[in-house]
Amino acid sequence: MSLSDKVLAVNDNLPIRTDLPVHSGKVRSVYWLTDADSRRLIKEKNYDVSEDSPLAIMVISDRISAFDCIWQGEGGLNGVPGKGASLNAISNHWFKLFREQGLADSHILDIPHPFVWIVQKAKPVMIEAICRQYITGSMWRAYTKGERDFCGIQLPEGLEKDSKLPELLITPSTKGILTGIPGVPEADDVNITRQNIEDNYEAFNFKQKSDINLYEKLLQEGFDVISNALASIDQIFVDTKFEFGYVKDAQGNDKLIYMDEVGTPDSSRIWDGPAYRDGKVVENSKEGFRQMLLNHFPDPDILLNKNRMDERLALARDNELPQEVLMEVSKTYMDIAEKITGEKIQLSENPKAEIIEILADQYGLVD
Repeated sequence: MSLSDKVLAVNDNLPIRTDLPVHSGKVRSVYWLTDADSRRLIKEKNYDVSEDSPLAIMVISDRISAFDCIWQGEGGLNGVPGKGASLNAISNHWFKLFREQGLADSHILDIPHPFVWIVQKAKPVMIEAICRQYITGSMWRAYTKGERDFCGIQLPEGLEKDSKLPELLITPSTKGILTGIPGVPEADDVNITRQNIEDNYEAFNFKQKSDINLYEKLLQEGFDVISNALASIDQIFVDTKFEFGYVKDAQGNDKLIYMDEVGTPDSSRIWDGPAYRDGKVVENSKEGFRQMLLNHFPDPDILLNKNRMDERLALARDNELPQEVLMEVSKTYMDIAEKITGEKIQLSENPKAEIIEILADQYGLVD
């Protein structure tokens, strides 16, 4: 079996029973179960949700996205071996730690396969909740241009690239295109201030104003739990993105939970501790792949300039990356996953066939 057979590049064509179109994101696809199947599984599996909660099957892929594009490799290698399983394993590990330490729940109810989550429907808060412990990336780029106001936070003079910030900063941006919010541009992923959120909390899907404090508390707690655990294996949690949403519990009450993935190399920057102390930054996250792309193409502005999106999409579509580049990314993901979880990441021989078999035999979700 070839390497490309072990990669799950297409994950929106599984024969899972659903009445709705499959929602396919950059990396995950979501299959909303029928009302009958949702109710049956809640009963059979004793999930701690209200009996009429809509459930979905979320299937991760091995696709790799960067700069809002999906990238492909030579020889039909349209994903990174082990990436999907590594991301899910890391998220599962952190969510388990959150539960053990009394933090909020996540939307995950069950993990039938390393690529698959069964989740309950959540109403997302329309914020990419970003925490930063070091100055790098977009914050550093803004800082070098003389910007000192970042998401309404005043940055001090004299900061150096990749240095630790005086305190953990919460620098939110919009999730999706939000319309009609004063002072917030109608574009995806634009930086916003806490004041923007307070003044328009309902537009961001908060149920009540006091939940802004709760989301910040969960953000800080989640960051600290992951940061401390990574420090114990001499890795540095640089910055990360969390997402939150509301679900109904078994009694029908709204509760704010963590959703999507947490503390993964896709949603976070993780640096190697020993290398950092030696004055070098070694990325154990997707940032290394982003830097490689910036160095690989002669005009990096295409990747950084949002006004050149058509050229960027063409670049990703028309350029197959060398296989060794994707294998290097594979090693980064699998190594950090094994460090974090303490367990070996196994490459599936045929992930799609395995997923179909499990969802058919153990969950009755395939016709």
